[in-house]
Amino acid sequence: MFSARSLFQEIIDNDDSFQLFCSIAASGEAQGGWENGRIAALVPESMRVLAPKITRHGADEDKHGRLFIALLKKRGLEPVPVPPETDYTMLLERKGIGLAHEKLRRDEPLTEQDILVYLSHSRVTEQRAADQMVMLVKYFGDHPEAGRPIRMICHDEDNHLAYCHEELLRLAGAGHGREIQRVLRESALAEIGVYRDVSLAVMAQMGRVLGWPQPKAAALATGIRGVYGYERLGGWRRMVSLTMPERRGALDGPSTPAPEFA
Repeated sequence: MFSARSLFQEIIDNDDSFQLFCSIAASGEAQGGWENGRIAALVPESMRVLAPKITRHGADEDKHGRLFIALLKKRGLEPVPVPPETDYTMLLERKGIGLAHEKLRRDEPLTEQDILVYLSHSRVTEQRAADQMVMLVKYFGDHPEAGRPIRMICHDEDNHLAYCHEELLRLAGAGHGREIQRVLRESALAEIGVYRDVSLAVMAQMGRVLGWPQPKAAALATGIRGVYGYERLGGWRRMVSLTMPERRGALDGPSTPAPEFA
């Protein structure tokens, strides 16, 4: 039988699977950095106070991408192309969740509604990212190669989640609560389906690279679908609740650099 720890240990120990894992992670973080950078540049005048925080969010995501690339470089590996079926950000956009890249490429100011959608979408996706990083820290926080960058990313993801909670609560207090809950629910229900599909695709790729026997691959797929079933029945609600975080002003100030890894 296998556990989450043994599964990730197998992926980390093999150069080819590690290369794919880090490439997928780096690509997603780089996309997040670009998106936040564009949103910061296009924030409407009425909400310009958010621009530095969105810029900081984007800088953190860029840093995370560099950290994953640096992990590859330490093994003498280069990034590989990301299979489209594993592209979480692109698949969310196709579901109409978040702000479309086409809109972000225009030099037209966003609306207050766009920022509400961005923050709601981020609250959902940052919950997923934070949950994943907590798991990785639990199993590999002391790993000699990956431990420190994983801990750094986990800290940043906690900050991002706190920022989303705080800003959405501020907007809810200004009268946007019902719309925020609508967008959060829509985003969460779409995200859990995309996460299931991406997880199945990633594990299928890893199975091919690592030569997993069919029973093992089938058991993993069953587990992924089981998680989706739980989330569809009500687990998604953890992604839409809003509580004032202990970390207030979590994205005030510049991004923390990581020069030894970048």
